[in-house]
Amino acid sequence: MAITTTNDSLGTGRRKSSVARVRVRAGEGKITINQRPLDEYFNSVQARNAVLAPLEQTAVRNQVDVSINVKGGGFTGQADACKLGIARALKSYNSELEDNLRNSGLLTRDGRMKERKKPGLRGARRAAQFSKR
Repeated sequence: MAITTTNDSLGTGRRKSSVARVRVRAGEGKITINQRPLDEYFNSVQARNAVLAPLEQTAVRNQVDVSINVKGGGFTGQADACKLGIARALKSYNSELEDNLRNSGLLTRDGRMKERKKPGLRGARRAAQFSKR
């Protein structure tokens, strides 16, 4: 089991079925996701911007190194899970950043999940096609 030093801050982010475990420490702005660079892991600009949002909002982009372990879901859910995890880790890294993060809506979890399938239907709400004859 790894021993955490006092300069590491941890945060957990969740979105849909994705879970991201984030570690923030003082550094020069290196971001790794599942041992791969950010640009290599997320191909879309939208996903990259979502991950970088908490760092850009608090202006600590080049002052901290971020290490993320994310699993489950698709790339959009993973990007949003990373965003929440980074925001929570930054809050524990420096408590003065909390007001800025909260006012930007970065500390609020998006609770929307996939609706379950109901009995007798083809999906959550889709019924079988009606036949008059």
